[in-house]
Amino acid sequence: MALIPPPRRRPGPRGWPGRGGGAQTRLDAAPEWRGTTVQVCGLWPYGAGSGTPTKGVPVGRHLLSGATVCCDPISWFQRAGLISNPSVFVLGQPGLGKSTIIRRMCLGLAGYGTHPMIFGDLKPDYVDLIRALGGQVITLGRGRGHLNPLDPGESLRAAERLTGTARRSLLADAHGRRLNLLASLVTILRREPPTDREETVLAAALDVLDERHDGVPVLADLVRVIREAPEPLRQAALDRGSIERYQSLTEGLESSLDSLASGRGRLGDMFAHPTSEPMRLDRAVVFDVSGIDDSEVALQAAALLSCWSYGFGAVTTAHALADAGLAPDRRYFMVLDELWRVLRASSGLVERVDVLTRVNRTRGVGTAMITHSMRDLLALPSEEDRQKAAGFVERSGLVISAGLPRDEMPRLQQVVDLSAVEQQRLTEWSTPPGWDTQSADPPGRGNFLIKVGGRPGIPLHVDLTQRELQLNDTNKRWH
Repeated sequence: MALIPPPRRRPGPRGWPGRGGGAQTRLDAAPEWRGTTVQVCGLWPYGAGSGTPTKGVPVGRHLLSGATVCCDPISWFQRAGLISNPSVFVLGQPGLGKSTIIRRMCLGLAGYGTHPMIFGDLKPDYVDLIRALGGQVITLGRGRGHLNPLDPGESLRAAERLTGTARRSLLADAHGRRLNLLASLVTILRREPPTDREETVLAAALDVLDERHDGVPVLADLVRVIREAPEPLRQAALDRGSIERYQSLTEGLESSLDSLASGRGRLGDMFAHPTSEPMRLDRAVVFDVSGIDDSEVALQAAALLSCWSYGFGAVTTAHALADAGLAPDRRYFMVLDELWRVLRASSGLVERVDVLTRVNRTRGVGTAMITHSMRDLLALPSEEDRQKAAGFVERSGLVISAGLPRDEMPRLQQVVDLSAVEQQRLTEWSTPPGWDTQSADPPGRGNFLIKVGGRPGIPLHVDLTQRELQLNDTNKRWH
């Protein structure tokens, strides 16, 4: 009877098992490099296709594959064609890095020649970055700086260099922005919007003021025009030939504007004087409003709205000059942070923000809106405001989410198509650190999910360089 030889021992995929065998229990990942198909074609079969975009600012690494993820609204719109609108909406709980990923985009876009424009920095989160880029820091607040809501910026001087339709369009845009801003400030002051008749009187007063006043007027000049009751204002007020009726119809508007012009109202003197420092358009700019205390919700909202209006108007002027061949064609990335502060300040402000942002989706301009959650947008008192606020997210080219609580998922699902796995990720990222940990960093800090329409989301983590860590310290007061 033949004997069957024992099976021949062979090493496993990681070496010889058992004592003295030397099997490798842990294998380090092989180094990876990224290149085009022309550059790496000779490395077959060791090449692998990447599922992450390669055009735009390198913002982080894919959480599953480790591949570099490049993303910014301007590059994805202009160069990659991945989105139809150069805008991004960022959501996330406080402290998880919403401003950090936008700062990374600002830094990368600055390298591409795009000027970051931060229209209202409340903490401040962007001042150090803009200063390091050689940009302009404009300080506003009580006793710190002023922004005249009647200041058209460079619009009037630019209009003198233009002709025909371009000139009329620029002047009409400047007039509309000033009217919208004044109505917004009155809304914040009263906690309700002005009436249609008051807006009509206000528009007529601006026309009369532009005809009579040389230079840039201030609010006191506008109040004086309303008190003088010229014929165009009386016609706008429909006073029926009675000066007493005119005074009765305009008393509320005059009182609100006088509160702004005198500096004795809730909003102080920030809007009562000429603009402290004109905005430049040849470099990065940040409006530093961190000197306004968080308890002054109305003043914060008024400051943000004023910065947005003034900044958008300046960019529109730059584009008008560029289209006429009178100035270089520049690209801008405009950041609207702390959106919830404006929306909650008073009823009717959603309409003002909606008008402000809709008319600025022009070529060469990217926008970023930042808030904490969909609850900020859907907790408004009227259904009309809630629908318009949700439209901010729906109209954005891409949505970036950091960690969010579980009860946010149904609200976010209304405007962004999220899978069950993606919802689970966002919920886990919002979990606070354990009680026994020595680190104060939440486990989801720096993690984000990029969503574009119904496409699968891209989960990534943002790692900061040492220099960025120095510029991104938002907890200076605690050191």
